[in-house]
Amino acid sequence: MKAVEFKSKIKNNQISIPLKIQSELKSNKDQNVRVIVLVEDVDMKDDVIFQKSAQNHFLNGYAESDSVYDNY
Repeated sequence: MKAVEFKSKIKNNQISIPLKIQSELKSNKDQNVRVIVLVEDVDMKDDVIFQKSAQNHFLNGYAESDSVYDNY
């Protein structure tokens, strides 16, 4: 199996394949392909807020005397 990677946009529920990739995929017969779609996160603001909140919550339980374990 050969892997081909490219970026595209979904328009009208269709993914367009760039011309240079199309030439790699042309064949005289039908080809079976496996398609994996990775969607980029558009708004990571909520994730960042959650991570900061979790860090603050975790560090609230950290006492100065616990620092002796930082060197191990």
